[in-house]
Amino acid sequence: MRSLPLSPGHVALLGQLLRFGVVGTIGFLVDTAVLYAALQLGAGLYLGRVLSYVAAASGNWALNRAWTFRATGAPAARQWALFLLVNLAGFAVNYGTYALLVGTVPLAAAHPVLGVAAGSLAGMAGNFLLSRRFVFRAG
Repeated sequence: MRSLPLSPGHVALLGQLLRFGVVGTIGFLVDTAVLYAALQLGAGLYLGRVLSYVAAASGNWALNRAWTFRATGAPAARQWALFLLVNLAGFAVNYGTYALLVGTVPLAAAHPVLGVAAGSLAGMAGNFLLSRRFVFRAG
């Protein structure tokens, strides 16, 4: 059976998705590091996660702007705010998954990185589609 070659558009889309995944992995590491730092400072599992998510999302925006989608000429501050706004749906899925796990699974409460990982994976697809469509669109 012969497979059909990918069109240049599909190759570009796959490249964006791969870069988005790499950026997301870096964001996961930032998210986890900031969460554990916030926990050490007494922020608690829930406030600490809000702080860590904002730090990771901000870093992800910067990397996605520079590498994944390339800057489209939009003003940076406006684009960052739009990125945070449109990714609220992904945040809701991400944070909801995290909160459910740390609130109901003792292992996740003892090791919050498990909840962070599950939340990150749960929100990733939506964040990619929303970011590509509304934040980093060309022209």
